[in-house]
Amino acid sequence: MKVRSGNVELHIHCQPRASKTEIVGWYGDALKVRLTSPPVEGRANTEICQFLAQHFGVQAQNVQVLSGKRGRWKWIMIQGRTVQEIQARLPALQDQEQ
Repeated sequence: MKVRSGNVELHIHCQPRASKTEIVGWYGDALKVRLTSPPVEGRANTEICQFLAQHFGVQAQNVQVLSGKRGRWKWIMIQGRTVQEIQARLPALQDQEQ
């Protein structure tokens, strides 16, 4: 997680086609998120932005994929929240290498 221009950037590891959309925990230095959408035509990117916006209590347009639109590893920018507010809403799980 890093801050750039007042916005929080999260490193995300996505697992598409899961049975449930959820934050699993930490996968190394990235937050692992399972998504029900397939990685086709940007559906997984749309779902992760909507899911994280809801989870962190911001509007959907305040969450965007900065890099990794075609892969599992992504950098996501969240506007309107501080690092402390983001950390307070993240699971306090240990690294889970799954």
